[in-house]
Amino acid sequence: MSSMSPTVPPDPFRGFNFLISLIDSSSLLSFAVTAIESYALGGFSECSGLEMSLDIEEYKEGGNNGTVLRFPTRVKWTNLRLKRGMTFAGDLWQWHYDFTQGVGTRRDGTIVLQDEQHNPSVVWSFTRGLPVKWTGPSFNATQSQVAFEEIEIAHEGITVSSLGGGSSSAGISAGAGASVSVSVSL
Repeated sequence: MSSMSPTVPPDPFRGFNFLISLIDSSSLLSFAVTAIESYALGGFSECSGLEMSLDIEEYKEGGNNGTVLRFPTRVKWTNLRLKRGMTFAGDLWQWHYDFTQGVGTRRDGTIVLQDEQHNPSVVWSFTRGLPVKWTGPSFNATQSQVAFEEIEIAHEGITVSSLGGGSSSAGISAGAGASVSVSVSL
C-alpha cells in the first residue's frame, strides 16, 4: 500500500492585481527614450477587452446536404478598455487628441497579471495601439463618486505568455484590429 498524498490544484489568479504599460513604438529611438523615461502616471481600476475571435467561412458542398463545412479565416481582436480615476494628468486625453490633430503616435503595451506576491505570472502584449475613444467623467451633484476617465484602444494583435509555474509559453499574433498598480508611459 503506497502513501500517495493527493495533489492540491493551485488557486486561480486574482483579477485585481495587474500592471499596464504603454510604450511609444513609432521608432527605435523613441522606444528607447520612452523606456528610459517611464514613470507611473496613474492607476487603472479596470482593464477589459482581452478577447479574440476567429471568423469562419461556411461552404455548402454540392451533394453533401447533411452538413455545412466551416473553415477558419481571419482573427478579430476586441478593443481594450482602460478605466481610471480622473487626475490632473491629461496624458490619455492628449494621446487621443494628438490623433485628431494628425500628430499622434501608436503605442505598444503590456498587461501583466501578478500573483499574490506581486510576481509577474501572465503577460499580454499588444501591438500598435491606437486610441479610438476617450470618455470623460459623468457628473452628478447628488452623489459623491470618483470621477472616471476611460480610453478605448484598437490594436493589431495580442501575444500572451505565462511566466510562472513551469507552464509552457503560448503566443498568438495576427493582424486586424487588493492592489492595482499601473505604470503608463505616454
